[in-house]
Amino acid sequence: MMTLLLVWILNAVALLIVAYILPGITVASFGSALIAALVLGLLNTLVMPVLILLTLPITVVTLGLFLIVLNALVFWFAGSILKGFHADGFWWAVLGAIVYSIVSGLLSGLLAA
Repeated sequence: MMTLLLVWILNAVALLIVAYILPGITVASFGSALIAALVLGLLNTLVMPVLILLTLPITVVTLGLFLIVLNALVFWFAGSILKGFHADGFWWAVLGAIVYSIVSGLLSGLLAA
């Protein structure tokens, strides 16, 4: 349970780092980052497997590159439904999703060490 809370906080910090690095991604506060990290985690857990299954043919044809588009769409959707978190457009969502994945992975890697 404690590890889950720590991962959630680290994902919120990763989201703040993404907002600091990319001018097209805005996060209003740490509380907004916590809510956005929770929503992104829920969307990635509940919605992404369904989207991956539905878009499997195009994902196979593009050799998996369409998964970047799916991640960006989920990131952009989370930014559109939350008040304190916003992505300015699709391409900012693509960059934001990529940077968020990298930073979140690096921060989560600190837990394993």
